[in-house]
Amino acid sequence: MARIEGVDLPRNKRVDIALGYLYGIGRSNAKEILAKAQVDGATRTQDLSEHEIARIREVVQREYRVEGELRKEVAMNIKRLIDLGAYRGSRHKKGLPARGQRTHTNARTRKGPRRAIAGKKIATK
Repeated sequence: MARIEGVDLPRNKRVDIALGYLYGIGRSNAKEILAKAQVDGATRTQDLSEHEIARIREVVQREYRVEGELRKEVAMNIKRLIDLGAYRGSRHKKGLPARGQRTHTNARTRKGPRRAIAGKKIATK
């Protein structure tokens, strides 16, 4: 089983797809990594030799920030915005969209499921 940066890559997927399981590596970065490591992207992960895995691992460690290191950097950037008192930091703290999107009707992903307004009564005459 191919293990890169502490992540087990799925055995039965193509290598260019399987590299996407690493945090911080998408399709384009995966293709760049495979080109630098001189590995065919159509190869299944289970069919990689130890030498090919070692080349991929070396390229990832040398040139890319992934997994824990990248997560820590992103968290520190958000913490910096909050500590500065920046508008974007306050939006992160409140769990609202930070890039100017409307929140009146949308933003359910950031705000979470709708909460009922408790105690609201309809006036009857």
